[in-house]
Amino acid sequence: MKTTTEMDKQIEDGNLETAPKPKRADNSGHLMCRTPLWGVAGFAGCAYFTWVSFAHVVLNEYEWPHDSWTAITYIVWIVLLGGLALDTRCLRERLFLGTLVINFVAGFVLTLMHNISGAQVRSARVGTGALWALAALLSLTTLGGAPDRRKNGAS
Repeated sequence: MKTTTEMDKQIEDGNLETAPKPKRADNSGHLMCRTPLWGVAGFAGCAYFTWVSFAHVVLNEYEWPHDSWTAITYIVWIVLLGGLALDTRCLRERLFLGTLVINFVAGFVLTLMHNISGAQVRSARVGTGALWALAALLSLTTLGGAPDRRKNGAS
């Protein structure tokens, strides 16, 4: 049996094989690039909302909801996506999340505008549809995965 001083010496030297290694959180700065599923899910969701936006235009449906629950929902999404955009250090993910934030801010502003004309709603639907399409494409850029830190010399 080893004495306390021998064990302390092994710990200081880093030679203690039985010591559990602490788990490190992945701090690579990538939220979506780590798993291709997120890029595919982002593409599918944004593609769906692109279709919905342009379907409203094709069907000449130019109403926009102006209730408080819709406004609150937009605020929640803006805060959540803004926080995620600030949490990542990946430019591809920041562009994707930033596009979504812009889209939700536009939706929030339109929700607050009670005297908006049909032509303005049509333009907004075309614009937000284009933003959804851009976000769908940007989400596909994350499918390449996070760059391997070992190749770049980082540890």
